[in-house]
Amino acid sequence: MQIYVDADACPVKAEVVRVATRHELPVHMVSNSWMRIETNPLVKLVVVQEGPDAADDWIAERIGPSDIAVTADILLAARCLKAGAQCIGPTGKTFSDANIGMAVAMREMQRHLRETGESRGFNPSFTPRDRSQFLQALENAVQATKRKG
Repeated sequence: MQIYVDADACPVKAEVVRVATRHELPVHMVSNSWMRIETNPLVKLVVVQEGPDAADDWIAERIGPSDIAVTADILLAARCLKAGAQCIGPTGKTFSDANIGMAVAMREMQRHLRETGESRGFNPSFTPRDRSQFLQALENAVQATKRKG
């Protein structure tokens, strides 16, 4: 079991490291540019080439059924689910086969509304409650994967 983090704009990197350390799980922080991360032998910073979706491609090519992805990117979440992995957004929302289709459709609708000027693309701020929900969701995902063996 490994954790893959779409790290460029991820607000919960420290929380991922905390849970991974408790369970002794390797973490891949995947980014398009170098970033300072906590020094931890379980955590590896992966800097991919510049380009659209390079970090997403790196994660999607390596993630497997016993792994966990952390991303806010709906399309990456869909690719990870297709590979059999669990996927969690930074607010603690878990993506599943049951809800990913609706999430992709909503993403497309929001994109269309932004392009037509009907929406400015407001994103709510990240809250302490979001952080807490993420920690609980990640812990649940790790425990569920351990139970599966």
